[in-house]
Amino acid sequence: MTKKDILTPIGITVGFMMIIFAISTSGGVGEVVIFLDVPSIFIVLGGVIGSLLINFKLEQIKLTGRVLKESFVKTEDRLPEMIELFIRLSERARREGILALENELDEVEDPFIKKGIMLAVDGIEPEVITDIMDAEITAMEERHYKGRTIIEKAGEYAPAWGMIGTLVGLVLMLNQLSDPATLGPAMAIALITTLYGTVLANLVFIPMASKLEAKTEEEVFLKQIIIEGIIGVQSGQNPRILEEKLSAFISHTDKRKYEEMKEKEEEAARSGFVEDRVNEA
Repeated sequence: MTKKDILTPIGITVGFMMIIFAISTSGGVGEVVIFLDVPSIFIVLGGVIGSLLINFKLEQIKLTGRVLKESFVKTEDRLPEMIELFIRLSERARREGILALENELDEVEDPFIKKGIMLAVDGIEPEVITDIMDAEITAMEERHYKGRTIIEKAGEYAPAWGMIGTLVGLVLMLNQLSDPATLGPAMAIALITTLYGTVLANLVFIPMASKLEAKTEEEVFLKQIIIEGIIGVQSGQNPRILEEKLSAFISHTDKRKYEEMKEKEEEAARSGFVEDRVNEA
């Protein structure tokens, strides 16, 4: 399950607001207008887009929007629910046999877990299951890397195009040396493109790429835990031992959440048991 990650837009907004605040407190609110230059924006953004078009295939460029969107969403932590699922699968496999897990597939939403259960039900060797699922993790990492590379390259190109814009401005400035009054404003405009490129790189593109990399690492970690759970269920591991093994991967906060979830389920089970006894009486 995913929901909006408000930290990304908040971080970008805070960064731009601090720059505007620094400008306005140093030279007044009216000075902010000086830093708005349309030609400089076109040089930096146009140059970055042109470089990306040269560097990447069209299929990869089309993924840019989806990749950027991933920076603004976050996946809820599913570890406690996932551990509970594996405990239930383990209990049923020990009680009814591994083939009984086929009936659980409709209730499993995660395709990676579902694939692992299907392999286990088919009687595939644990080593082969691990190899197959590790290969899928590797493929996922490669897909994420290709998408993330576009953002990383944009972060590399933006400062360079900012410098190019500055050089263009300096050439135009030197061409007007006959009028000394225009040198100051021309120099200021020439430097704005460097500012644009540096801000875009260090406030937008590079932080987004780093967040995407962190999300990939989290997903890989989660899938490794899933593999451990699948192998534990297939090997007929004691549910309590499997629970302790998988719980070692989660943080103290998640452990508390998992324990609270178990207490609620046990309380609901006790309530149902008492209600059944009362109805029988």
